[in-house]
Formats: sequence, structure tokens, C-alpha cells
Amino acid sequence: MMNLTLTRAPSTAHGTFGILTLEGRPLCVTCEDPWKNNRRNESCIPTGTYQCRKHNGKKYTNVWEVTNVPGRKAILIHAGNTTDDTEGCILVGESFDELDGKPAVLRSRVALMKLRGLLPDNFSLTIE
Repeated sequence: MMNLTLTRAPSTAHGTFGILTLEGRPLCVTCEDPWKNNRRNESCIPTGTYQCRKHNGKKYTNVWEVTNVPGRKAILIHAGNTTDDTEGCILVGESFDELDGKPAVLRSRVALMKLRGLLPDNFSLTIE
């Protein structure tokens, strides 16, 4: 099974940012909520290894759900730019910058399309 690694920078009040890699090769950058003790819809998820599977819902289609997160569900990998868009999910982008004065990931839809072409329906994700 394919295993991706999300290497995070330290979490701050402005968010948790990282780089998603496959076998050491960068795929995209990420934006998550700051660490708030794993609170639903408010916090990034704990470090660890999780299984991801294809998800198609009413709001988000052709994305992935991060499963088996302790005390949480409905954690998705999807498009978005700042922590205003996360609700506890992992946002992907092509670069880091600011948007309306907030730390952000940019070209998120482009990064998501790239991942759709590279990733299988199911894979594991190690967050460190």
C-alpha cells in the first residue's frame, strides 16, 4: 500500500503547515488548524499513521477521508486556502503565502487535481 508522509512545521495560533511527500518526493504543501487538543472541527489531528480512503459526499467529492483518528471522524484531504476553510481537515496547495493577511496555501485546486492523478483510492498517511 502506498504511504504518504506529512511533515509538519510547529503548530502556531495561525495554523499548522506542512509538506506532503511520497518516498521523500514533495507532492504539495498543507494547511491545517492549529493544535487544540484534537477538538472536533477546531484542531489538526494527532501525529500518527492513518488509513485514507476515497470520499464522495455532498460538499466534497473525489477527495480522501483520513480514518481511525481517535475521537474524530469526517477528516478530509481537500482544497482550501486558510484555516477558515479547514474545520479540522487537511488542505492542500502548491505554495505557502498569505491571503487577506492570513497564512495560506495557494493554488489549492491545482494541487488537488495533481493528487487525484497520482494517488490511489486507498493509502496510508503518516503525520510527523
